[in-house]
Amino acid sequence: SPLRLVKRLLKGVACLLCLAGSATAQGFAGLGTDASGFALPDRDHIYEFPRDHGAHPAFRIEWWYLTATLSGADGKDYGVQWTLFRSALKPEEAAGWDSPQLWMAHAAATSATGHYVDERMARGGVGGAGVTAAPFVAWIDDWAMTSTAPPDKDALSRLSLSASGTDFAYDLTLQADGPLVFHGDRGYSVKSREGQASHYYSQPHYRVTGTLELPDGPVVVEGDGWLDREWSSQPLSEDQTGWDWFSLGFDDGTKLMAFRLRDAGNGFRSGTWITRHGQALPLADEQIVVTPLAETEINGRAVPTRWHVDITSRGVSVEVAALNPQSWMDTSFPYWEGPVRISGSHSGRGYLEMTGYAPEVEESED
Repeated sequence: SPLRLVKRLLKGVACLLCLAGSATAQGFAGLGTDASGFALPDRDHIYEFPRDHGAHPAFRIEWWYLTATLSGADGKDYGVQWTLFRSALKPEEAAGWDSPQLWMAHAAATSATGHYVDERMARGGVGGAGVTAAPFVAWIDDWAMTSTAPPDKDALSRLSLSASGTDFAYDLTLQADGPLVFHGDRGYSVKSREGQASHYYSQPHYRVTGTLELPDGPVVVEGDGWLDREWSSQPLSEDQTGWDWFSLGFDDGTKLMAFRLRDAGNGFRSGTWITRHGQALPLADEQIVVTPLAETEINGRAVPTRWHVDITSRGVSVEVAALNPQSWMDTSFPYWEGPVRISGSHSGRGYLEMTGYAPEVEESED
């Protein structure tokens, strides 16, 4: 009956909101707190495309995450983010309202003076959101990431990307000029000393063109894009409170992905050095040093928005500074996400994501 359908929809949205509310410390990875019955990452997994560009409903959590650093025809710098998250209530797929798949998406556009954010939620199985591998399309409502690649090319080698919110919109074309990159051990990315892991690969080689619309009007933009694909069922360790994740593109054509998962000790670090030709070289914990240099006060939180990043083995000693320190994602689970500028031994641009920075003093309910 219609009433039964409405009840199922409300139950699904309520579950998603509840899950998101429990994930404020660890970000979206915190949704995977119960792995029982779900598939676990496998070090011997052999990637197969286009299959693995699509959804993996047997796993607990998954995302398709695109960032781009852009230059406008007006001479200003910009950034955009487009992320589609999937979380499963059960390790299966089903048709219609019986689907246990929950979907959430974030989109943002950032300039030096503004940060515009929107969020969407949907229940799987009824057409409001999803991902298909062939032809590749990821969507929620009217936001879409769609392959425009020819049949003989990888589906992610050419994409169209669109999203809109109250104060922003963008319509972008992305063309990859390098290969997919697999992080960790051939795409098996370890997240803690206890061995939690995910399947993780990227397409970090996009050239981006299109139009960005902001309150001041449309801007023609061009720049670079980076797409991350990741799925898992394993929660982070209990003492891991959040992460700091860097995707950096240097002007000499090399790239760096590095993350630090914060805990009660020195944290856990991992990364990938990407050569000009797209070769992925893993970086171990001891090779990566990330040091906060300055903090920004945001909603009672002290958030580090300027960093020093050292990869001595690659001759990297750089300062990473936010284009807009107020790039706060005020979404169901709040976090910081925005474009950064790079200076020092290497110059360039990139993106920084930080989760788990709680308010220093809890606000009174009075």
